[in-house]
Order: sequence, then structure tokens, then C-alpha cells
Amino acid sequence: MATRQLQTPIAARWASRWRRLGDVIEVRLEAERERIGLWLPVALGAGIAAWFALPTATYWIGLLLLLVGGALAGLMIGWQSRAGRMVAIGCAVMTAGVLLIWARALWVAAPVLAAPVTTSFAAVVERVEALPAKAQVRIIARPQQRADLPPRVRLTLRNEQATDLAEGETIGVRARLMPPPTASLPGGYDFAQRAWFDRIGAVGTVPGDVSRAPGDGVAAPPLRARLSAHIHGEIDGSAGGIAAALVTGDRGAISEADEEAMRRSGLAHLLSISGLHVTAVVGFAFLLTSRLFALSRRIALRGYVLPLAAAAGALAGGAYTLLAGAEVPTLRSFIAALLVLVAFLMGREALTLRLVAAGALIVLLWRPESLAGPSFQLSFAAITAIVALHESRAMRTFLARRDEAWLFRFGRAIAGLLITGLVVEVALAPIALFHFHKAGLYGALANVVAIPLTTFVIMPMEAFALLLDSVGLGAPFWWVAEQALKGLIGLAHAVAGAPGAVATLPVFPRWAFALAIFGGLWLLLWQTRWRRLGAVPLIVGMAALLAQPRPDVLVTGDGRHIAAARPDGGYALLRDRAGDYIRDTLSEAAGVDTPLAALAELDHVECNRDFCRWSQGEGSDRRIILASRGRDRIEGAEMTAACAAADVVISDRWLPRECVGRWMTIDRDSLLETGGLALYLGDRPTAVATLRAGDAHPWRQPQQLSGNDEAVPTGALVR
Repeated sequence: MATRQLQTPIAARWASRWRRLGDVIEVRLEAERERIGLWLPVALGAGIAAWFALPTATYWIGLLLLLVGGALAGLMIGWQSRAGRMVAIGCAVMTAGVLLIWARALWVAAPVLAAPVTTSFAAVVERVEALPAKAQVRIIARPQQRADLPPRVRLTLRNEQATDLAEGETIGVRARLMPPPTASLPGGYDFAQRAWFDRIGAVGTVPGDVSRAPGDGVAAPPLRARLSAHIHGEIDGSAGGIAAALVTGDRGAISEADEEAMRRSGLAHLLSISGLHVTAVVGFAFLLTSRLFALSRRIALRGYVLPLAAAAGALAGGAYTLLAGAEVPTLRSFIAALLVLVAFLMGREALTLRLVAAGALIVLLWRPESLAGPSFQLSFAAITAIVALHESRAMRTFLARRDEAWLFRFGRAIAGLLITGLVVEVALAPIALFHFHKAGLYGALANVVAIPLTTFVIMPMEAFALLLDSVGLGAPFWWVAEQALKGLIGLAHAVAGAPGAVATLPVFPRWAFALAIFGGLWLLLWQTRWRRLGAVPLIVGMAALLAQPRPDVLVTGDGRHIAAARPDGGYALLRDRAGDYIRDTLSEAAGVDTPLAALAELDHVECNRDFCRWSQGEGSDRRIILASRGRDRIEGAEMTAACAAADVVISDRWLPRECVGRWMTIDRDSLLETGGLALYLGDRPTAVATLRAGDAHPWRQPQQLSGNDEAVPTGALVR
């Protein structure tokens, strides 16, 4: 009896505390009622992200049941309360996100090549992408009358093989095909995932000649290709490549060195047609046509100037989007521009977070898989940060017009641009570090010069040059554009080469990245004081990244390339003849920005023709690594002692049963299951794998085709 009397006051106190907490939350949500709708695309994106993060259908179904339970719990809290409605609707929208991406992944399903093969086949060219900087042409082709090949393949050809190759043309090739590659290291780019949603079942190269179908029925190259070729003819080199990228989205003529400088300086966003470019085109068309229509008294008096100018801006933006290839970032920006025009015509504030949320919601419903890519994350993070900053009272007060000298107005505008750039850089840093393991530190300063230069000089000069080329008067404008582009490239190299221009860090843990993103959204989307609570998960997520140790050893998915940490903080490569792509991939995964040394040249490494052996770490953490680098067969009995004396044995070939390391043995069989590995050799050695055990995403377990080698002469394939 006494126990019951004791429990009753305790239960009452807890119930009272919960009620007070509920009242506080209700008061906060009432103050933020206009911002609650901004979380709809966040909830939809959370469901999509959860589907990507969880490995199997069992987890997906469990998550769906949990979300249904959450929605019911929200209804139990009470539909009349904002908290109850928010929980119920949020869980329902997350459920929709899981189902949406799951259905999308099944809808785009297409067979994938099972293993590398060299085979001859006829194919219809679906798309042609010139890469002048690499002297290559990349095509998407549809093999004909080959049920053993995927319906779409991506092929890379040399320039001389693809002369005047056009979309719709039938060709015959003998190609080396392979399945779309997965990430070679933990945290690396997973092309297999993107290829799945693009319905590409194989990638390959064409070492020999390309036979062409006889006849003249092939259509002329599309306008985009002709326009890119025209721009390249007017401006040479990377400057012409950037000029073409600004107009058509074709980046193939930009050299790797210049493109890397643009990335390191924080200017790479200028190369991808997105918000800045579409806004410039739509804004220029709107401004020009509004001035022209205003010259007509009849149109002006009837109030048709703004609607007609908005229609002209929408048409210009739509034509530009189609010309640029209608890629997801361009379409996303065009949708946002249309929403701005609609808001303008309705007399609403043109650029608000509601508009950004609506654009994100439309894109996620149309292409839910875009959420996993850096393009979606970077662009929406940037625009959200910009709008949230300029909606804040402090920024409005700082930038408000006032009666002051022009010099102060100019300085205030430059300061506003610099503050905006700094906020954007901070907002984009977690995303850049997660996807690319590096982030530019001087991007805000570089963009203060680069954005006005691109918007007010380069793009208008290109537009006038293209317009006047029809009457042969575009040369002066091309010259101005070329000089401005060379200045932009020089700026990129100057900023990229500055000391400390790039911050590099190793793999960003997924849970820490999710915390950082949630904290950032909490800071940006809410308006009252409780937005400051978002700093807690943001700081925790970034602290987890900063505390993340660098891997001691990195092993690529094929086992051929190994990078080992050196005592001075750098890394050394087992096969020092590896190409730039492998070196860049290993450097990014290691979180270093210094050249990779040769492992065999280090004092503490012993190498012979077949193996290298070295110690990693010091004291009790010291581990012995044995890695193969030869191709000759070695009997198991000869390797037994060497393997037993090593903590880790690594080989890109099959190892005999007698070869067993004390902690881990890595060979071709094990790498097929794990993919690339990051090894952390401390008190408790751990290995992080690229491929998760039991991953049931469709691109991990696709319908596979054998790709039989049919030795048919390529010339006979197109007759």
C-alpha cells in the first residue's frame, strides 16, 4: 500500500514534467509556424537517405513499420497540437521517401555485365560527349541483337576513332567491356550506383577501328555539339572549355590541371550549369524584354509588361536548359527560376526559403536518387545558406539602403558579398569533406572576384559574340571573353597554390555527416532562439571528423595498389608507377595533399622481386605488413614462414592455404567480398570495407549477363 502511495506522486511529477515540456514545444512551434513547412523536403530526403544507408530489405521494411508507428504516435499525441501533427506528417513523408526511392530503383532496373569481356557488336549511338582535353570521345551506345549484353553501355574512344560521330548512327566495334566499377576505397565515388539509375550496364574502351554504317541517313550533330565546336574554334584550350561549359555544359576541353585548380580554389561551381548561370540567363532575358515591351504604350497600359517579360525569361531559361543537356542540376535550377517568376508575378517576395523548399521537393519527387549525389547537396545547401543569411535581421540591417557616399555603399556591397561567401563556404565544407575529402579555404575570397567576372563580363560577352557571329561581327566580344576567362583561370591557380588553400581530411563517418547536416539545417531553417541548439549536433559531427584517425594502410578493391602511412604524416605507394587517378583516389581517402612516395625507397621497407615487408606503427602498436607485388607463382610451403611472421598479408592474387597472417589475410577472394579496405592498426586493429556484407541494393545484386565473346569482324556488323 505504501509503495503505491509512493509511486503515485512520482508518476504525477513525471506527467507534470512531460506536460510542461509539451507546452514549451507548442509555444516554440507556434512561433515558428511559418517555418514548419520547410521541413517537408527534409523529411522526404531523410527517408530517401535512410534507404541508401540501410543494407537490406529487412531493414527497409523494419524502418517502414517504425515510421508507421511514429505516425500513429503523432496522432495519439493529438492532431490538434502542432507537435502531434508534425510527428505524424513527418513520419508519413519519410515513409513516402523510402517507398519512392525503392520504387525508383526497381523501375530503372536493367541487366548488368557479370564479368569483363572483349567482344564485337553493332550498336546505335545514343549520346556523344567530346573530351578534347583528353583527346577522347565518350559515347552511350545501345548494342543491337545481343541479348547477352546490357541494353546500354558507355564506351570511350580516341578522337581519331570517333571523327564526325553523331547520335543515331549505327557503328560496329570490338570493345573491352567490364561491369560498372564500385568505389575502390571506403568513402570513394561509387559509379555502379550512378550507372544503375542511368541504366548503364557496362563500361569499356574500343582499342581497334570503328566501322560505320554506309549511307547518308545519319542526322547532323545536335545543336549543343555544334555550338561547343564553334566556341572551341573561337577560344583555344581550357579557356574555350570553360566558355563552352558556361553555354552548353560541355566541360571536356578543360585540362585536368585547370579543373583541379578550379576545385581547389572553390570555383568549380562555375563549371557546372546551375543556379548562377540559369539565373543570369533568365534575369537578362526578363530585364531586356521588360524594357522593350515597356516601349509599347498599349502593352504597358494594359499591364502586360511583367507577364510577357516573365514568359520571355521562362522561354530563355527553358531553351538554355535544353541546350545544356537538361542535366539534373540545370533542371533543378530552371525549376527554381520558374518558381521565382511565379512568385514575382503574384506580388510575393521572389526568393524565400519556401521557394527553396518547393524546388527541393519537386526535384526529390522527380529524381529521388539525386539526393545521394554531391551536386544536389552542394547546390541546395548553398542557396539555403544564402537565403537564410539574407532573411536574417542583422544582414537586412547591414545591407539596407542608406544615404551615404558611394564609396561606403560599394564597400558595404563588397562586405556583404564576402560575408555571403564565407557563410556558403562554411555550409558547404561538411559536404565537400564527405564526398571529396577536401575543402577549399579561400573560396569566399576567390568568388568575390570570380562571380561578378563571370556574371557581368564573361557570360554577356559570350552571348553578344554568339549573337553577332551570324553577321561576322563577334570577334571583338570573343577577345574580351577570352581575356576574362584567362584571368579567371589565373585567379584559380593563384588561389589554389596559396599556402593552406585546401583542407584535407580522411573518410567522414556517415553518422557524423548526418549529425552535421541535421545541425546545419536546424540552424538555417528555424528563426527563433532555439535555432542555436543546432550548433550542438553540428559541432559533434565536425568534431568526430576532426578526431577521425588517418588509416594506416589503404588497399584498393583490386588489391594492386597499397598506400601505407609514413612516420612524417605522408603516404607511400607500393607500385610507384600508378597513374594519376589512382594517386588522387588514394590521397583523398588518406586525407593528404602531398605527393605519394615510393614504398620501396623507404629505409624501413624491405623489398624483393615478389614481396615488400615493413613495420607499421611503434611500440605495442607495431605491426608487420607483407604485400605481394610480383606476378610469378610461389609455392605455399615457401610462403608459410613469411606469412606467419606478418600481422597482415596483402595480395592482389590468390594466396595458397598455407599463407595465413596473424591478424588478417587479404587476397583476391576476400577482396571480392569486401572491396577496398582501410586498415587501422592500433591496440585493436580494425578494417573498414568498401562493400558491406549482405548489401541488397539493386546495383549490388543485379540481373547479370555473360557477355559472350563473338569473334565477328566489326566491318560486317553494320552492313
